[in-house]
Amino acid sequence: MLASDSSKETLKIDSDGKELWIEVWADYTGKYILTIVEKAGMAQEITASADAFASGLKTTGHIAIDGIYFDTGKADLKPESQAAIAEVIKLLKADGMLKVFVVGHTDNVGSTDANMKLSGDRAQAVVQSLQKGGIEAVRLKSFGNGPYAPIASNDQESGRAKNRRVELVKQ
Repeated sequence: MLASDSSKETLKIDSDGKELWIEVWADYTGKYILTIVEKAGMAQEITASADAFASGLKTTGHIAIDGIYFDTGKADLKPESQAAIAEVIKLLKADGMLKVFVVGHTDNVGSTDANMKLSGDRAQAVVQSLQKGGIEAVRLKSFGNGPYAPIASNDQESGRAKNRRVELVKQ
């Protein structure tokens, strides 16, 4: 039991790897309200858009490619990255003169040397995927920036997550 007062009981139960929270409210007449909540991850969906990418490149000269995913410490694109890659291909096909640097970034966890290599390998993986989609190699240059250009504090996981990204920078 986590909390109790004269009219309410709150319990947390771990069952088969699931976290359940149970709350019982009772009144003086004997009526009660039972609430059961199963803790689960929040679904997140990021929609990448060629139009938004084009606007960002025009305005600032660089954009983060939302929707690019890698496993921790790996440079292989996860399958769920394909929607974002398709939008980048769409962007580059719509403007045949556009050339970009594909820049990989990491957080500051681990050694600087490992992060520099990882960020470069991830940028190269994106370049290879764009080339498979029909974008000419001369329009793409990969670069690994490692932990050297954070956009958020690395003191919290939420900041580190923002720092792990791949950007397009107009050449």
